[in-house]
Amino acid sequence: MDSFRLALKAIAYVLLAKSNICKVKSRAWKEGCREIFPVIGSGKFITAPVITEDGQPIQDPIVLQETNSGIHGSISHMVMKLLSNGALDKKVIQWLLTLHQIGLDVVRTDRTLVFYEKQEHLSKLWDILAVYAWIDEDVGYCQGMSDLCSPMIMLLDDEADAFWCFERLMRRLRGNFRCTESSVGVEAQLGNLAAVTQVIDPKLHQHLETLGGGDYLFAVRMLMVLFRREFSFCDSLYLWEMMWALEYDPDLFHIYEEPESADEKAEGSKGKAKSFRQCGKFERENMRNGKSSEAPLPISVFLVASVLKDKSSKLLQEARGLDDVVKILNDITGNLDAKKACTGAMKLHKKYLKKEKEARK
Repeated sequence: MDSFRLALKAIAYVLLAKSNICKVKSRAWKEGCREIFPVIGSGKFITAPVITEDGQPIQDPIVLQETNSGIHGSISHMVMKLLSNGALDKKVIQWLLTLHQIGLDVVRTDRTLVFYEKQEHLSKLWDILAVYAWIDEDVGYCQGMSDLCSPMIMLLDDEADAFWCFERLMRRLRGNFRCTESSVGVEAQLGNLAAVTQVIDPKLHQHLETLGGGDYLFAVRMLMVLFRREFSFCDSLYLWEMMWALEYDPDLFHIYEEPESADEKAEGSKGKAKSFRQCGKFERENMRNGKSSEAPLPISVFLVASVLKDKSSKLLQEARGLDDVVKILNDITGNLDAKKACTGAMKLHKKYLKKEKEARK
């Protein structure tokens, strides 16, 4: 965990080395949010809704009692004061509707850790997620983001550093949270996972399809929050560090330095020459396979495939429905070894690339 802490600090220092612009910007955003809703930055947070979907203050006395608990000043008074300036616009309404959901997720996040027994740490996590929800107008806040933000809060004392590390991480992962009524953000990765499993373990893939799990939706959580809930806290950070080292690509710097989305920057970096030695082991395998000009499958897909492969016998013998699949995979929570998982993922990746290359001949 110490090496992960140093890596986060290094990212934060790179982001803030030239000037204090980033810190000034994040503080300005936070102050702007606080002007709209003064609970931001107060050391408190809410877990009950404060307005209705049409932008009116909640009048339910039970809800009012919960939202006002431990907070100086009435929440309903804050909302009425905001409404005194006229009807709220859609962005403000949507943001205010999100705040209590963030609060509900905050109290569930890493709740077994002593760190979160302190109210100030819970409120710090809520503040960062609330401000991020305000600035990200496309995706906003989605369940699972608190799992990704939590390590930043725990390892970085400065809130601005934690905010910007989380914001940069979301530039890379926000596509996972972009959902519609007809699709989920990780749908492409789920499709890739199905293709990989079909190649490396066709019997398991056929069994999952027979059970109605051919869409691999049971793996959404693993991909969306990068295994934060499948591994222990320390192992999940160790896993992240290994994943990012293995798939390191110097082109990824464009994601963190420019304001455009990761997808746009990835598209713009296609065709640029890069040194073989600069890349991580996973990326080097892709380059050897002649895939350097295309977006490769992320290592996270092969990590899930590795977990499925490890549990293949149990899934084939005991799973008689999707509920059984979910139960078997839930039983691994906290019992996985990060190093073993990465080693397994690399082996499957190499095997998949070899079979894919043979199929193209």
